[in-house]
Amino acid sequence: MIAPTETRLIGKWLQSEGRTSEDETCKRVTKLVKEYLVRLGDDPSGWDTLYRDPKDGRLWELTYPHSEMHGGGPPELRHLSKDEAARKYGAVVRV
Repeated sequence: MIAPTETRLIGKWLQSEGRTSEDETCKRVTKLVKEYLVRLGDDPSGWDTLYRDPKDGRLWELTYPHSEMHGGGPPELRHLSKDEAARKYGAVVRV
């Protein structure tokens, strides 16, 4: 799952022979949000999503920080404090 020491998982797209593929971190982020983390809700823009780790209760934000790339680019999952999450996500933060 997510180690207690981890605070940020940054995916990368790999280019090879004219093709784009996801690195292992991209694949891990996708698996975490689909199979492990609990989705709490989206920010007002609809682009960023807040999740909770069911094991330790930490809050995680899924973003696609490369707006210049198709679909926002590769995913990034980062730990948010309760205060940061409350400011950005408001009522969806039920910790």
